[in-house]
Amino acid sequence: MAKLYISEFISGPDKAMPPQEPCVTDQTPVVIGAGSLQSAAFNSKTNLVRIHTDAICSIAFGEDPTATADSKRMAAGQTEYFTVGGGQKVAVIENT
Repeated sequence: MAKLYISEFISGPDKAMPPQEPCVTDQTPVVIGAGSLQSAAFNSKTNLVRIHTDAICSIAFGEDPTATADSKRMAAGQTEYFTVGGGQKVAVIENT
């Protein structure tokens, strides 16, 4: 079962530095499937997320996001960091 892993961080003043551990929270992974599924809302203090996928997928961010095949594509095994706002979510859907 393919999953999207989400770690929430509070980034420091120097955005060039890696985020400081420990993270705010590691969310329960979101299952990647044929329909768009959302994460839990990010903590109000979160402004940076680490996203890791173990399958090809597309993601979208927002307060009530819906991911489509045309959204940001991630390769299997890819890890990326994104600046976000507290209360937002990430949605994910499988892709090829």
